[in-house]
Amino acid sequence: MRYLTDRKRAVGLGSAKSGTAHHWSMQISSVALIILVPLFVFTFGSILGSSYEEVVAYYAQPFPAIVAALTLWVGMVHFKNGAQMAIDDYIHGVAGRLTFILVTCLAYAIAATGVYAIAKLAL
Repeated sequence: MRYLTDRKRAVGLGSAKSGTAHHWSMQISSVALIILVPLFVFTFGSILGSSYEEVVAYYAQPFPAIVAALTLWVGMVHFKNGAQMAIDDYIHGVAGRLTFILVTCLAYAIAATGVYAIAKLAL
């Protein structure tokens, strides 16, 4: 008799040997985005249409800056993981690997640029 959970038995199975970890990563980022996106909409919506000085003063506060940075970062990681699934399904061989590298670099570049811009506003 084995004393393993269903999840523990599934880890390492599948063609890429990482399907369970990828699925859990997508689930966790989805739940995080369910919380972060409404927070971002409410924090960003209240300052929308204001002058530059008011926006800088608003994002100098920690809560809106942290919410915006987390939303951007988690959103880009979620985008990268979702794009990886589509690339794995529809593009094969060297073209698939290159496309995945390009999408990964693009997602992290967007996230880093956005977080840098928010940090520049906040500090």
